[in-house]
Amino acid sequence: MRCPFCGHEETQVKDSRPHEDGAAIRRRRICASCGQRFTTIERVQLRDLVVIKADGRRVPFERDKLARSVKIALRKRPVDAERIERIVNGLVRHLEATGETDIPSRDIGRQVMETLREIDSVAYIRFASVHWDFRETKDFADILGTISASVSGDAGEDFPPPGPKNKD
Repeated sequence: MRCPFCGHEETQVKDSRPHEDGAAIRRRRICASCGQRFTTIERVQLRDLVVIKADGRRVPFERDKLARSVKIALRKRPVDAERIERIVNGLVRHLEATGETDIPSRDIGRQVMETLREIDSVAYIRFASVHWDFRETKDFADILGTISASVSGDAGEDFPPPGPKNKD
């Protein structure tokens, strides 16, 4: 592991422990050259996932981009950072468990929305407004009506509001 401070190639592991409910390993390291200490986190990667965008482009899956999107949706909501990390880990494990290496971005968005819907309706609406590319207030009213109907038991499971397009 290269030292982030001086770039030296040799570092020594001082401590290793499970991280994120065993889904990763946290390692404390020390540089053999400059003596600086730093932490690395290693995660198991079952396969290289590729995201297929709406326009047909193929891009490598980025866990950090998924985590950033979930964090933005949950910003200033009563969900702690540890739970957000578990949510992201669960989403990534679900994507890897499908057995597919090529995953359409709309499927990733749908999975994130299903997860957020169970956790926080405000975060769900925030994420949906970007995923479905809301253009006007009517789009928000449609989804709010759907959420209200689902709370009262009148809505179905899959409920994208009419009108907005999926934006990748």
